[in-house]
Amino acid sequence: MLSAKRNITFFKILLILGFVYFFWLMLKITLEYIPMNPNISFLMIKQTEVEHRPEYLYFFYTHVYTSIFVLLSGFLAIIRKGFGLKSFHRNIGKVYIFLILLLAAPSGLYMGFFANGGLFSKVSFVMLGFLWWISTFKAYQLAMQKKFKEHKQWMWRSFAFTLSAITLRMWKVIIVYLFHPNPMDVYQIIAWLGWIPNILIIEYLITKKQI
Repeated sequence: MLSAKRNITFFKILLILGFVYFFWLMLKITLEYIPMNPNISFLMIKQTEVEHRPEYLYFFYTHVYTSIFVLLSGFLAIIRKGFGLKSFHRNIGKVYIFLILLLAAPSGLYMGFFANGGLFSKVSFVMLGFLWWISTFKAYQLAMQKKFKEHKQWMWRSFAFTLSAITLRMWKVIIVYLFHPNPMDVYQIIAWLGWIPNILIIEYLITKKQI
C-alpha cells in the first residue's frame, strides 16, 4: 500500500513539473495567433483550407483559444486541490468539461478531417476528437450520477487525450531530431504517438488501481 502511494505521489510530481514546462510552451504557441492572422505559423501550410473553406478559421481559432484553457482547467481539476476556495474542484471541472464538449473537441474533430499527412493522419485525429468528447461526456455523466470513483477514472482518460496537444509536439521534436524524416511522414507518426501512449499509461494505472 505504501509503495503504491509513493508511486502515485511520484507520478503526480512528474506530471506537475512536466505540465508547467510544456504549458508555458503551449501558451507561447497560442499567443502567436493573437491578433488573428491567417498567414502565420501552422496556418501557412493550411492555405488551401483558409482560402477555400471560410469556416476553417473559425474552427481553428476556436480550438486554439479554448485548448489552452482546457489544459489549465483540466490540470487543476486532476490534481484535486481546492486552493482554499469552496467547490473549486467542482467548478473548475465544469469549466474543463463544457469547454471540451461544446468547443474544443468539436472544433478539433472538424480539423481532423483536414489534417496533414493523408488518410492515415486524418483517421487518427478524427478518432482522437471523438474519443476525447466521449471520455469527457462519460466523466460528466458519472459525476451527475455521483459515481465519483468511475468519474475520476474517466477524467484521467479525458485528460490523457487533452495532453496529446503537448505529447504530440514532444514526439515531433524527438523524431525530427533523431531521424530527420519527411515532414508528411512526421505527421503520420505523431498523429498516433500523440495520444495512444497517453491512454495506454492511464489504462495501465487504472488496471493497477493506482487511479
